Amino acid sequence: MHQYIAIEGPLGVGKTSLARMLAEKLNGQALLEDVDENPFLINFYQNPKKFAFQTQIFFLLRRYHLASDLAQIDLFSSVTVADFLFDKDRIFARVNLEDNDYWLYEQLFGILKKRITPPDLVIFLQAKTDALMARISKRGRKYEKTVSYKYLDRINQAFNEFFFHYDDSPLLVVNASEIDFVHVPEDFEDLVQQILTMKSGVQYYVPVSAKKG
Repeated sequence: MHQYIAIEGPLGVGKTSLARMLAEKLNGQALLEDVDENPFLINFYQNPKKFAFQTQIFFLLRRYHLASDLAQIDLFSSVTVADFLFDKDRIFARVNLEDNDYWLYEQLFGILKKRITPPDLVIFLQAKTDALMARISKRGRKYEKTVSYKYLDRINQAFNEFFFHYDDSPLLVVNASEIDFVHVPEDFEDLVQQILTMKSGVQYYVPVSAKKG
């Protein structure tokens, strides 16, 4: 049994929902980040160039503190499922920051990264940009209304590239474009079985409903 599972993917892919469901299913606990806590986020979506650095530094430090909380958790007594991977902040930073700001960001990221325990398993929820746009629109967060297809596609491609090279932990890549684990119990149960039997390396999971299609 994996004791520390991190779920990742671009905006709108369903990380938090799956983290909550997995934690409950595995009798564990969910470690969730609240992006709404970032006081710069609304301003960032309105003026990305002006507020990108502040936004990224806040997220970096916040995610570091959340990941550090794992040191206070007895990972051997229960499963912890996080809806973020510490490394994900670097993905957004590379897209959002100018070169000089990114260089400074990298110095801080490198220091903090050394102190972070990698997960026992990472689940990468992969989806097409069209599906992400539809889900973002459906959930209706006010500050996300200004998210453009072009920006979301850049983020999505950055996630794909990052996880193509990721090797810090076993990696399960999930095709999440056409399905919704929240409303398709068969898909969710099949995914749980895949997680329980996964040991090492990289595996690709196609949900049951997608196979039938």
